[in-house]
Amino acid sequence: MGKVAGLDSSSESTRIVVCDTDTGAVIRQGYAPHPAEKGPEVDPQAWLMSLGEAAGNGLLEGVQAIGVSAQQHGLVPLDAEGNLVRPALLGNDKRGQSAAADLIDSLGGRSAWAQAIGAVPQATHPVTKLRWLARTEPANAARITEVMQPHDWLAWQLLGRPARRTTDRGGASATGFWSAADEAYRPDLVELALGHQVRLPEVLGPSGTAGFTPEGLLISAGTGDTMAAAFGLGVGVGDAVVSLGASGSVFGIHHEALVDPDGTITSFADATGRHLPVVHTSNAVRVLRGTAEMLGTDLEGLSELALKSSPGAYGMVMLPYLEGERTPHLPHTAGSLHGMRRESMKPEHLARAAVEGMLCGLADALDVLRGRGVAVRRVFLLGGAAELGAVQAAAPAVFGVQVVVPQPAEYAALGAARQAAWALGAAHGTLAPNDGGWVEPPQWPSAASQVFEPGEELPVGQAVRQQYTAVRDEAYPGVFGPEG
Repeated sequence: MGKVAGLDSSSESTRIVVCDTDTGAVIRQGYAPHPAEKGPEVDPQAWLMSLGEAAGNGLLEGVQAIGVSAQQHGLVPLDAEGNLVRPALLGNDKRGQSAAADLIDSLGGRSAWAQAIGAVPQATHPVTKLRWLARTEPANAARITEVMQPHDWLAWQLLGRPARRTTDRGGASATGFWSAADEAYRPDLVELALGHQVRLPEVLGPSGTAGFTPEGLLISAGTGDTMAAAFGLGVGVGDAVVSLGASGSVFGIHHEALVDPDGTITSFADATGRHLPVVHTSNAVRVLRGTAEMLGTDLEGLSELALKSSPGAYGMVMLPYLEGERTPHLPHTAGSLHGMRRESMKPEHLARAAVEGMLCGLADALDVLRGRGVAVRRVFLLGGAAELGAVQAAAPAVFGVQVVVPQPAEYAALGAARQAAWALGAAHGTLAPNDGGWVEPPQWPSAASQVFEPGEELPVGQAVRQQYTAVRDEAYPGVFGPEG
């Protein structure tokens, strides 16, 4: 029985799964926390120490290949000898907001960036971090001759720091200086940000091999955690993923990169050779938590209250823009509550309005993708709030499609392991190419899930959306296009 491993280095820990190469069955797992991070910077050696701890006690014995997933948008700046110039900057670093605005203006606006790379710079992007370093640490910036992202750097370390540096399409598309549409770097944007050129990793195809460790283990291309999780879940064309964090994200799988003039869609590449258009919202579970605190309860209590109400919340509508909003672009707005009447002013109706408002805001993001031709036939709902009864009851009808809630698992690590099996099969010729000559990935089982159908509630969900849309458009006339 062949074995492959996938490791996911998140902002908090390293998780490793060892899987059967053919079936994807998890054989064993490892875990180790990262040292507590103080702020948006870290010494990458901490990632290696955590990896070594997670892989202890012979976890990788018998493994033939390893795939690496890691947090997106991190920046590891290196000098001419491949040594760190300064600690790595993490994806959650928000200090570059003014640098992002500066970059946007330098290239001629949001539309120019969307046309160039399929995304508008945010504080999180590595290209923005380069501009921030050039402005705030010019001496360090001048020493940077090479940049990597976390999964690139970890793979390079596992390989013994060879002369060849590699990344994958998914990781490259998150940098802000690689175009998913053109499948090429934009070194002019690196120079625009940093002031000089740097060495950039070679971009491998989905089944590519980064190299072999001194012990003979194959290291696959690796990818960012979003792309790895999508691959581990087994999502494909026709699937969308709605992730419920404090903020929200919605992505689909598409056959081409989408250029969105106003930058609402971020055009990532995925880990399979396709594309992964993403729409972000500023508000998701923070809407539920804020309402729960107002009502003196927790998320479970909020869900129980909402289930005592009925669809439409007795006419009460919450516009969930508590932290401004990215979709639509309303950075300085605030949330609001509409339709309050004496009979609707009860805790259960407010709870229901919060759940429906959050889901309708995410449905607006789904509609942005639908409006650009992205097929959405089912929705994978991720995050702890996806387990709430009120969310599961309302989501299928509000989204208008089947909703799948996967059981909790290490999907990013599983995606990395599946990528390792793909690269191993391609290298050994054990995976047959399809009619187009493309080596397909191994067919591992889809995630174990609960499935919820809109069923008879679909017309009710449409009515909820219509009620929400009427309030939204009255409050923000002309903001939403025809897809909204």
